Amino acid sequence: MKIHLSIGLVFVFGFLLRSLNASPGDADPIYRTCVWQCEKNGITGDVTIPHCTNETGTESWYKKEPFYMQFKQLNCKADCRYHCMVQRENERNLKGLSPVKYHGKWPFIRVFIFQEPLSAALSALNLLTHFAGWLSFYMKVNYELPKRPQTKRPYYEYTGLWHIYGILSINAWLWSTVFHTRDIELTEKLDYSSAVALLGYSLILSLLRAFNVKDEASRVMFSAPILAFVTTHILYLNFYELDYGWNMKVCLTMVAIQLLTWTLWSGFTRHPSKLKLWFVIIGGVLASLLEIYDFPPYKGYADAHAIWHLATVPLTWLWWSWIKEDAEFRTVDLVKKAK
Repeated sequence: MKIHLSIGLVFVFGFLLRSLNASPGDADPIYRTCVWQCEKNGITGDVTIPHCTNETGTESWYKKEPFYMQFKQLNCKADCRYHCMVQRENERNLKGLSPVKYHGKWPFIRVFIFQEPLSAALSALNLLTHFAGWLSFYMKVNYELPKRPQTKRPYYEYTGLWHIYGILSINAWLWSTVFHTRDIELTEKLDYSSAVALLGYSLILSLLRAFNVKDEASRVMFSAPILAFVTTHILYLNFYELDYGWNMKVCLTMVAIQLLTWTLWSGFTRHPSKLKLWFVIIGGVLASLLEIYDFPPYKGYADAHAIWHLATVPLTWLWWSWIKEDAEFRTVDLVKKAK
């Protein structure tokens, strides 16, 4: 999902390009009328949605559906949108028309509670890959590499920072999994907020590593302005307006700075694993083309975004491999200097 640059680049393309919410499908008057009628009487075509007839706009908050019912998407609005979309796409298909997006997404076929089953499964696979990479890094720095004799702590100065990165990555992919499983307002905001937090932290980490910032005071100086901005941006998205256009500009700016930072650093460094870093960067750029050249889901399941999720799995494994080699490289260098 940064040297991380490429994972950040790949992550942000998937996260941003799906954020454009205005789509031809939901602008279709026939679709809009279908949703309106369905929400009113709970019927669309041959489908009856019982819980629609029990919802009114004037209900007290304590009479509305509990969150676990909303998560299962047993709510009127989401079910009406889905069934009207299916109905409208069937009509378009009979006329020989191509699929269109609805509310920023292609028409997918549900599997049980999963709105986008393949993307949800591959998000979970990315989560597991990050967890495995983070765990192997933890084992590397704590049990395989030598430690400082006085403090018994790792020589590698960025150990704690990478642990935080691992946790944020796991969190981001967790909410990506949940969001692709069920797209409701809460899961959307958690997905976007987690992605922004990961990108912001990755920007900080790229600057600290590239400029070899070791002093705690200097790290705070580097981090504080970015942390303040990212926190403010997340609060803005959650409590003021989920502005997709502004969010895109913010995230692309953070990724662009990371891209420039890591590219320049890898060009000047004598790091023994810089070719692996370049491979991750180039692989990330190529994977992002899947999001630029989007296409409808094959058989209702596999669209470009889902395949992008698949492409990030080996890149994530390679990325954590580079992090471990960076830890080993720095540790060997510091041990030599200590002698």
